Amino acid sequence: MTTDMGELAETAFSGLAERHRRELHVHCYRMLGSFEDAEDTVQETFLRAWRRRETFEGRSTYRAWLYRIATNACLDLLARVRPEPATGGEVRWLQPYPDLLLDELPAGAADEPETAALARETIELAYLVAVQHLAPRPRAVLILRDVLGWPAKDVGELLGDSVNSVNSALQRARAGMREHLPAERQDWTGGEEDAGTRDLVRRFTEASVATDIPALTAMLRDDVRCSMPPTPGLHIGRDTVVNDWIQDGFAEMTGLRALPTAVNRQPAVAFYHWREGEAAYLPLTLDVLRITGGAVTEIVTFHADRFAGLGLPERLPAGDAR
Repeated sequence: MTTDMGELAETAFSGLAERHRRELHVHCYRMLGSFEDAEDTVQETFLRAWRRRETFEGRSTYRAWLYRIATNACLDLLARVRPEPATGGEVRWLQPYPDLLLDELPAGAADEPETAALARETIELAYLVAVQHLAPRPRAVLILRDVLGWPAKDVGELLGDSVNSVNSALQRARAGMREHLPAERQDWTGGEEDAGTRDLVRRFTEASVATDIPALTAMLRDDVRCSMPPTPGLHIGRDTVVNDWIQDGFAEMTGLRALPTAVNRQPAVAFYHWREGEAAYLPLTLDVLRITGGAVTEIVTFHADRFAGLGLPERLPAGDAR
């Protein structure tokens, strides 16, 4: 009888926890900037919650209780693995988040225009990069207060701080975000892409497959930023970015194919390269674009090892020309 009751309790717990898995994963992803670290931290959250299930007293919602555990699990991971925040405008551990999984977030308040815009903007890569430049505790305060809308009192209880300390940390965090976010953030495109954005992505894709450097250059804003985590190096400015492409031999590449996709609520293009020995196009890189005012303002390129986690094909057959 005891075993049956224990199994029933575990089944009920798992059902409750699983309902919040995706939003907890997104929360941990904002805290950590890494899809894989977020996955591990959610698993740790559920393990801690199960072990401490007797401590849930019902003074807050079950969802809020899980968020508390998840936030502390993120802070513990950061203390072990990345006690220092990012510097220099790049995040070596940054990983993309597929839109297909973001679509699993529960509906409700997020359907309201302002809330939906907030959810979208705070998952874009530029926001993730900026927030990773904050120290862990101010980062937690910013996300809990400005993204989740928690009262300062509740954040203070979670972190063991006073309301004054929380408010002070929030001010510092917001100042840090202003320093690292793009100046034109209020003009970002987001949500449903307009016709101009779709056309620019199409032209960028076609020019990339053709390695048409002049055409690509014409689409870049003069202060465009380009990075390729985890490879170090942040390139800023049209001439710098284009020169880097030329030096890397991109202009001489042939045998490229591309698939459009979307990650972090941004347009993205997955590139494949012909491999004669495989008689197929194999994953090469994923370009995630930020577009502002009809120009490409940022390109974050990820390696082929991200394709599987994004649900992208592991190969394109010879006849699959895009």
